[in-house]
Amino acid sequence: ESVHHFYKTVAGIPIVRPAWYFDVKQQGEGLVDVTTHLVDLIQWGCFPGQVIQFQPDIEMLKARRWPTLLTQRQFEKVTGLKEVPEYLQSCVNAAGMLDIFSNGEMVYTIKGIHAKVSVVWNFEAPPGGGDTHFSIMKGTRASIIIRQGKEQNYKTELVVEPSPRADANALAAAVAKAVLRLCNTYPGLALEEKNGIWHVLIPEAYRTGHETHFSQVTELFLASLVEGKLPEWETPNMIAKYYTTTTALNLAENSP
Repeated sequence: ESVHHFYKTVAGIPIVRPAWYFDVKQQGEGLVDVTTHLVDLIQWGCFPGQVIQFQPDIEMLKARRWPTLLTQRQFEKVTGLKEVPEYLQSCVNAAGMLDIFSNGEMVYTIKGIHAKVSVVWNFEAPPGGGDTHFSIMKGTRASIIIRQGKEQNYKTELVVEPSPRADANALAAAVAKAVLRLCNTYPGLALEEKNGIWHVLIPEAYRTGHETHFSQVTELFLASLVEGKLPEWETPNMIAKYYTTTTALNLAENSP
């Protein structure tokens, strides 16, 4: 689940969004916009390095969409425009608010594993807050969870929560072994146990932002360019990703 906000500040400066950003015919609805990243995370996290074929590996089970309502004053605050452009007039409802279909949710299976993706856009974050991310991967012995809510001071936290029937000692040993292995690539990782839940302590040096991620992706792309080929999974998995999002939107648009 990913929660975003139309009005926010970056480096202390309020973002000014162009009017077309609110036109889903140009920008895309929530189900085919931010969700592309979330579907990527599911594919990378659950099936790293594996080829995913859009058929038969993806089966869309259900999907829905709903709008974020913006007042014209909010629209002016984030765009700087006093009037709603002609191409957005069809989004203005009877109450004079803009209906922006920026929210969506899909449930599907990928290689037989159930997955759920949800994206929400609010106008503005609560005081002290910002965009947030929540993720959970459920296993037979434990769940791996990323939280980034108010309780975490809106800072991502990675925890391992045992399932009710898990052997606590065996799980503790498995988690410690996994983190030790990760330390070969990411030195400085540590574990802390609180009330039976394992917290993975991540050094600040690894808490990089979007800009750093972009440069890392660019480096991977340039390496493939030099090599003259993409990884075997890259093209089929990209097709599977967009098949997932567009199928979800089609289902949501045609559901009662």
